[in-house]
Formats: sequence, structure tokens, C-alpha cells
Amino acid sequence: MRWLTWWDGRVALLALDVAVVAAVIAVTLAGGDPRDPHPALYVPAVIFSALVLLARRRWPFLVLLVGVGCLFAGVTLIPLTIALYSVAARHGVSVLTGVAMVVTVLAGRVLDVVREPADLLTIVLVLGMFAVGPVLAGLWMHQRAALLAVLRERADEAERTRTLLADQAVFAERRRIAREMHDVVAHRVTAVALQAGALSLRAPDERTEQAAETIRAVSATALEELRGILQVLRDDAPDAASPGAGLLASLEDLVEEVTATGARVELKLPDPLPAVPDQVGRAAYRVVQESLTNAGKHAPHAAVDVRLATDGDRLAVEVTNRLTPRHTGVPGSGYGLVGMRERVELAGGDLRTGPTGDGRFRVLAEFPVFPVQEAK
Repeated sequence: MRWLTWWDGRVALLALDVAVVAAVIAVTLAGGDPRDPHPALYVPAVIFSALVLLARRRWPFLVLLVGVGCLFAGVTLIPLTIALYSVAARHGVSVLTGVAMVVTVLAGRVLDVVREPADLLTIVLVLGMFAVGPVLAGLWMHQRAALLAVLRERADEAERTRTLLADQAVFAERRRIAREMHDVVAHRVTAVALQAGALSLRAPDERTEQAAETIRAVSATALEELRGILQVLRDDAPDAASPGAGLLASLEDLVEEVTATGARVELKLPDPLPAVPDQVGRAAYRVVQESLTNAGKHAPHAAVDVRLATDGDRLAVEVTNRLTPRHTGVPGSGYGLVGMRERVELAGGDLRTGPTGDGRFRVLAEFPVFPVQEAK
């Protein structure tokens, strides 16, 4: 709240100042003598001098001058002393603090009390209570606030340094992973693509040539996707043309590649395709890709249905296949469903997987989308 800025946005400080005002009014009215010197101005002056203390954190010296003016109506030195403390707490060791102390001593006639015949204890009490004590207390609070500000700044700097070091460590690890992926995975996939290309040239029949060409095309696509992953790991500019860059239309190419290997896949897309955020498009693409891979490993030659549908502001991606007792024996990483779920949740969606009652396995991902755009 803007009106709390005088109290650093803290209701407790405002409550403290309100309590100080109430205490000043109560003590002054209880101990003052309204007959001397101006009884008609006494009560209004007491209330006014106390209320202006609410502004002591913002304009302490002005509050002190108001307290000096109210002395002529018979108000006690309490508001003036509090204002002196506030000046010292806000400005620290400064000329303004010295001027405020001199004004308080002169206006409060503290020197007159000291000059009168009195013992040393009285002099010390008068000076300490109305002049030296408030200034010293205010200077201590000023120094404490400055120290807390320095400590807070150091803590923030330490947090920024820790975050920077953590980011640097993450970046270094990502670059190391990128190097390993490039040196190992890229090399192996390139070797597969080259051998498939050579086989397609020396194929003894058309069927073998077609299979080799399919392997070569899939390997080339894998290299392109690997290139995009390496760019992300190295924080390079992303390749907007890479598959899964938010374009649901690229699912048709993916299904064609899988169908070329002999799989039976049926794809149903909404017309027109919905406009989705890039992250949602990538997640939907990866869900279909991983589901087709799992279906090929765990239910070979089983028909797979891929369906995308929109319902209001939701996009549903459903991949189903019939469960079969056969298995290709191809080992997996064991993190396919885990990675799929993480990607879907990062895109703000929800993933459900598992067998259905009619003997099929279903992967269902739902994402929030933008309104459907009309096809041009």
C-alpha cells in the first residue's frame, strides 16, 4: 500500500507510531497545567504536536520545528525530544542533527536549568534526557540501519554469486553432455546412415533398396534432430526448421517415416490445425514419436491409431495400439514414459498412460492451446 511507504510498508511501525502519539497525548494532558500560559490553545496544541509525530520518519526536522512552536502553548518537551531522536536516526552524524540538537537545547531552555544551582546528577539527567540521550539513541539506530543495509546487500551479492556459479556449472555440464552426444551418438548414427546409403546402391532387389533408403532417411532425420538438441545444450540459436519445432503438421512426415518401415499407423488430424505455443507443439510431437517407438518395440506389427482433437481450449493427443504377446527384444532406455511425462507437464499439460479395458494400450496427453485459427 502506497500510504505505508513512510513506514517501509510495515504495519508494525505504523502501529508503533500511533501508540507513541497516544502515549504523548495521555502523558501531556495528565501532567500539564492548562492555565499557563495559554489555556485556550493548550489542548489543541498538545493534540497537534502529538499527531505531527506520525510524519517524523519522513520529515523529522519539520516535526521538530512544529514541536518548538507548540512549546509556546505550554506543551511539554516530549514531542520535541522524540523529533530530535528522529532527526538523528534519519540523518546520522550531520550538520542537520547538530542544528536540531542546538534548537532543542535553546527552545527547551535546558541551559537555564543547568545554570540554576543544582547538583551534578540533575544536570546529567536533564542533558541526557532532553538533548544527549535522544541524539545518541538516534545515531545508534542510524548506524544499525546502515549496517543492516550493508549486510542485506552482501547477502544479495552472495546469492547472486551463488546463482551465477550454479548457472556456470550447469552450462559447463550441458556443454560436456553436448560433446559426448556429438562424439558418440552422432558418430554412430552417421555410420548407420552411410552404411544404409551404400547398401541402397548395392541392393540386390528393390525391397532391400527401399528398406535401406528408409534407414538412411530416418538416420538423416535423427542427425537433424540431434543437431537441434546440441544447439539447445550449447545455447545456440535454435533451428526453426527442425522437426517438432511447434509444427503439428510435421506429424505427417513422422508417420510416413514410421510407415515406411512396415508399421501400420493411421493418423487423424483436426482441420484446420490449432495454433499452439511452440512448447506445446514440441511436446505433442515427442509424445507421438515416443509412443510410436514404444509400440514398435512392445507390439510389433500391431496397428497404431494416432488422433489429435481439439475441445475448446484443449488439445488432446491420443495414441493407441493393441497389446500383443510378441516383443522385438530391442532394449530401451527405461526413461521413455518418464521423459514424456516431464515434457508434457512442462508444457502445462497432463499425461495418462496404461492399458484400456478392450485390450489396447493408450497414451493420452492433453494441452492448453490458443483458439483455433481458420485455414487460409
